[in-house]
Amino acid sequence: MANELTNRFNNLMKQDDFFGNLGRSFFDFDNSVNRALKTDVKETDKAYDVQIDVPGIDKKDITVDYRDGVLSVSAKRDSFSDKSDDKGNVIASERSYGRFARQYSLPNVDENGIKAKCEAGVLKLTLPKLAEEKVTGNHIEIE
Repeated sequence: MANELTNRFNNLMKQDDFFGNLGRSFFDFDNSVNRALKTDVKETDKAYDVQIDVPGIDKKDITVDYRDGVLSVSAKRDSFSDKSDDKGNVIASERSYGRFARQYSLPNVDENGIKAKCEAGVLKLTLPKLAEEKVTGNHIEIE
């Protein structure tokens, strides 16, 4: 893997590949989404356990809301200022920054019992389920 990363960075410096890579990281939207807020969701009879990777994001910059069966998580990471030399030239930058958000459909949750904890770059949420499933909507007979 180390060789693969080294080759990738070395390829950035080749003049032949310059135009082939131009804009790839800027326009590669799927790649940026895949790097942000990676999540594991586990469901038991009593609760949903959600773990979200938030490396380098301070807990004060994370917002968690639950409304109408939807868990919403948003976070922001400020830009980095990495000065490689006195002119600030950076050869490669893969650290993402900006605003990230995800939503999860998790019905039948006791909203008052939700617990959240952030440690070691992982946001851990426990969303306890209601004892009785809340019925929403009506069945309508067709005449």
